[in-house]
Amino acid sequence: MTAPDFLVIERGEAPLILSFPHTGTDLAGLDDRFVSPWLARRDADWWVERLYDFGRELGASFVRTTVSRSVIDLNRDPSGASLYPGRTTTGLCPTETFDGEPLHAPGAEPDAAEIAERRTRWFAPYHAALAAEITRLRAVHPRVVVHDCHSIRSRVPRLFDGLLPQFNIGTNSGAACDPALTAAIVGPCAASGLGHVVDGRFKGGWITRHHGRPAEGVHAVQMELAKRGYLAEPDEVTPSNWPPAFDPDYAAPLVTVLKAALERALAYARG
Repeated sequence: MTAPDFLVIERGEAPLILSFPHTGTDLAGLDDRFVSPWLARRDADWWVERLYDFGRELGASFVRTTVSRSVIDLNRDPSGASLYPGRTTTGLCPTETFDGEPLHAPGAEPDAAEIAERRTRWFAPYHAALAAEITRLRAVHPRVVVHDCHSIRSRVPRLFDGLLPQFNIGTNSGAACDPALTAAIVGPCAASGLGHVVDGRFKGGWITRHHGRPAEGVHAVQMELAKRGYLAEPDEVTPSNWPPAFDPDYAAPLVTVLKAALERALAYARG
């Protein structure tokens, strides 16, 4: 079956799936509904798909959307329930930025019927594609690892205090994967000395929580990277300096750590 045009799917044969729900920047023709297209794209996981280019060498599968998270966030509970009760977060069809600025012009926010339509058009196909890749690979491997790839600005005071650790590993408090897999991924991150945390501010979104089923051989982990590790992140983000260009040389040290972590994840998956 042909994938919808907003989905980019590359099929590998290794028991590793890389998910990219937030790298899209396409506003799906809704540009005039937002306060500004730049603001609607600002919180994208900029260049993360390029950061993980090495995954092809490992035989990983890639599932990525081109649609912006400001249109629909594919890593939120589709019911609209908060994944972090009591904590500030953005919604399924966000109405504000990470910093709390309104995303839409007054009266232009999506209503319940439009949110339902966006779920059908974009959310459901993305998760169906992930599920199909899991099923395909699980048929030939005893375990499959879903690595959900993310990044965020290093300082977002509205969401967390201070400077975010470089590697933020989310396992839904251990429910989404085997502790042995967590340890395998943590090893290179800890050895890097760049700073890491497991199930801290980011415990994993809907992808990790929904698709991770360790008892069935499906192990899901979210990796939320502080952007400073692979981008020349400015102190203050403005339309004139954001996003910075992707520089492979600047990103190389972080790529080395991520590659080592995923090599260890593959070793775990292969048993």
